Amino acid sequence: MTNIRDIAKKAGVSVSTVSRVLNHHPYVKEEKRRLVEQVIHELNYEQNINAVHLSKGKTNMIAVVLPFINHPYFSLLLEGVASKALEKQYQLVICQTNYDVKKEEEALHMLKTKQVDGVIICSRASSWSTIEYYQQHGPIAVCENVQNRSIRSVYVDHYAAFKQALMYLKEKGYTDIGYCIGRMTGTNSLQRQQAYKEYVERINQPYHPEWVFQGCLNVTDGEKVVEKLVQMKNRPQALLVTNDQVAIGIKAQCEQAGISVPGELAIIGFDNHPLSSYLQITTIELPLKEMGETLFTLVGSKVPQKIELPFRFIERKSV
Repeated sequence: MTNIRDIAKKAGVSVSTVSRVLNHHPYVKEEKRRLVEQVIHELNYEQNINAVHLSKGKTNMIAVVLPFINHPYFSLLLEGVASKALEKQYQLVICQTNYDVKKEEEALHMLKTKQVDGVIICSRASSWSTIEYYQQHGPIAVCENVQNRSIRSVYVDHYAAFKQALMYLKEKGYTDIGYCIGRMTGTNSLQRQQAYKEYVERINQPYHPEWVFQGCLNVTDGEKVVEKLVQMKNRPQALLVTNDQVAIGIKAQCEQAGISVPGELAIIGFDNHPLSSYLQITTIELPLKEMGETLFTLVGSKVPQKIELPFRFIERKSV
């Protein structure tokens, strides 16, 4: 196998000159650089990238952990991360987990074994103790509000966003309100649930567990929500919906089922997907691309930081 000594011998230069050319060192005469590059091409030489990483003490690679790649929420986060990675000449290792803890730990193990320089977790299933264990091996940034922990994080206040939407519905005359959620666990989901339960208690209304629809991720899930609604004798007047994809599915299925929006059912979505504007769905905009950019910046910072980004309530015609 060809090594840099072979290249140096054939090019008639020192090993250190070959090394400088391979590492794009500026202080090499142009004539020697061209000669070395020609010999590298003739000998079909490829650097041992693992050896390069070992010598530099970094890989210029970041692992991005996310449950689903094809979901608009995570796609926009990833777009933000990728734009910054391209700018800083980093490569991304995409780790799709479907919320499988073992898959997340595989990505975190890459940090421990120095295969990546850092890990970005867009939505986690692992415990904080697991995250904190692996953090001793390198930086980890998460996309949620982390309290009392020295972990890098960027987040939107989901409690405040949900509370504002609930109060908006109340002011519009809606009291019987349900909500759709992707999963009941997770910091962001728990904040939404807290805001909802506090609202129910505040207006002295009984909590209706059947008005909480779990496992809502895409358009099809929204259609299933309406299928359940039409079977209810006592159904909510309004729904806060985990994302605009689900809200779109709900609105479309309502038309099929003869349920008027907002007359019989008001809808508020999340994310401000472009289709939500076209369909006039009231929504809460989350700065997802900016969050992704910030995640990348945080994972490269030496000191853990917590950064809150603002949400924006967008009033349209679905309420």
